[in-house]
Amino acid sequence: MTRRPKSPGFADLLNSLQSGLETLATAAGDETLSIHRRRSLDTALRALSGRIDRLLTDLDPIRQPKSIFDPTNPEILGRIISLTMVAQEREKLSDVRRFYGSGIYAIYYTGKFKIYRPISSTETPIYVGKADPQSNSAKTPMEQGAKLAGRLNEHKRTIQKAASLDIDDFECRFLVVQSGYEAAAENYLIHLFKPLWNNETGILYGIGKHGDAATTRANKRSPWDTLHPGRGWAADSLEDKKSVAEIEAAVKSHLAATTIYKSMDVVLSEFVAELRQI
Repeated sequence: MTRRPKSPGFADLLNSLQSGLETLATAAGDETLSIHRRRSLDTALRALSGRIDRLLTDLDPIRQPKSIFDPTNPEILGRIISLTMVAQEREKLSDVRRFYGSGIYAIYYTGKFKIYRPISSTETPIYVGKADPQSNSAKTPMEQGAKLAGRLNEHKRTIQKAASLDIDDFECRFLVVQSGYEAAAENYLIHLFKPLWNNETGILYGIGKHGDAATTRANKRSPWDTLHPGRGWAADSLEDKKSVAEIEAAVKSHLAATTIYKSMDVVLSEFVAELRQI
């Protein structure tokens, strides 16, 4: 009968690890070690350190929360502000009137443009953004200026120029936010929804572009202007950044790999899930 080799005990494993670390420390102290090797070693050691930290957490009989809830953390505030914005009623983008205040907003598509159908009439926005106050020290909506309404109306005018879009197919939500907290909320909205038109998504960027100077008209046309021609200054660009076929393929791939929030219940569930500690 063949006996299985005896597994090393914890003491043997720890001694082996200690010995390996001492050898590694000696090798790392070699002054002739190249910068590339040093960086590679740094990356590997940080990964190992993270694995050791996770092992220590697993060994502790008392559970460790994933994070501590810090209401002053900009990321936490961004989530709460985003949730408050999503709780607002949607309204037609074409019906937005001027009002005081800066803050965040989301634009939703409800039409039949073929590549947007997966998100049409869902709770997944096609674009999210922020409007900064006219003064960083602004404390009231009036001091902030009519920045949020101005940004929404700017998008409305841009969409109205696009021959392939109908302004009646767009709705929006918005929230006036205390000065200084817009960026954190916008970042979270982009993280959660990965909207097609946002620059950060890297697919259909360009709606926020205001045009090039005459000396830079050789710039390539943005994907948004390629798919939705209509802005006069964009027509002067020499060529497209991406072809229509490339854009459509990228949109299809993105939507297939991204969560599409069909209802408000699903959105709220995701918000709640990301706030759980344990």
